[in-house]
This record gives sequence, structure tokens and C-alpha cells, in this order.
Amino acid sequence: MLEFYWMCLISGVLFAVVSIVFGDILGDIFGGFFDSLSMDHLDFLQPMVLVGGITLFGGSGVMLSQYTRLGPLAAIIISLIISIAISCLVFFSYVKPMKNCENSTGFSMKDLVGKIGEVTVPIPVGGYGEVVLKVGGSQTNQIAANLDRVDIPSGVRVVVGETKDDVLYVFRYE
Repeated sequence: MLEFYWMCLISGVLFAVVSIVFGDILGDIFGGFFDSLSMDHLDFLQPMVLVGGITLFGGSGVMLSQYTRLGPLAAIIISLIISIAISCLVFFSYVKPMKNCENSTGFSMKDLVGKIGEVTVPIPVGGYGEVVLKVGGSQTNQIAANLDRVDIPSGVRVVVGETKDDVLYVFRYE
């Protein structure tokens, strides 16, 4: 059993070293394959959690086998408990918060419906103006037309009612 523990420990360390040295290259090579698997909903299968757990299992197994008087079954059970506990700790304290804090400046025009903005270029009846909106952590300027069939001067707050052909159709926010 000691050989199995060493194999788990060494393979985990090798995976970490290969990931650090060749991570970007391997990600580009295998990126399409792993993207096609679409396992986004299985966050606990992240390599950091999974391989980290295997490495912890191997390391704790080696230590429990060599430095304690525990029997093989007890060492396996305790190694599994240690591995699962620390993997859960890594998942809930690092992987999950990092996934939740990912922020992108990309957005869809449909995401702007219902957003409140401010007119920067007046919007005449039957014409186009410009609106600035806050999206995520940045601001975006967009072409706008009005839904109210009235002139909307600069500085007025508006709500996006709909989008069509990359134009925001807005009305006054009251």
C-alpha cells in the first residue's frame, strides 16, 4: 500500500510542476477537447481540488504508514478523511469564491434592457442620440432612440426599454 501512496503523492507533485511550467501550452492544445466536455456545473472536479485531493491522500498515507502504528485500513480511512476535508476546504475557500468573482467587460445588447443610463447626446424625435450606461465595472456609450416620441435632452436619466439592430430604445426615467 505504501507504493500506492507514493504513486499518488509523486503524480500529484508532477502534475503541479507540469501545470506550472507547461500550463498555457497544454491548455491551448487540449482546450478544445476539454471545452467540448462542458463540465462547468461540476466545480468540485476542478484540477486544483481533484489532483490536490489525490496528492493529499498520498502524502498523508505515506506519513501515517511510516510514522504511526496504524493498520493499513485505518491509514486508508484517515488519509481519505484528511484528503476530503482539505479538498473541501480548498474548494469552498478558494475555487468557488474565485469562480464567483470572475468579472468580464463583455455584455450582450439584450442585457441592457431595463438598465438606467444618462443621455450624453440629445435624442430628437425620430432621430438618434447617445446614452451612457454602467455595465459591470465599466461604462459603455450606446446609440439610442426614444420610445416616448419626445425630445430627450442631455443629462436626463433614461431606462432602456428594448434593443433592436444595435440601437437602444429608451424612455425617461421618472
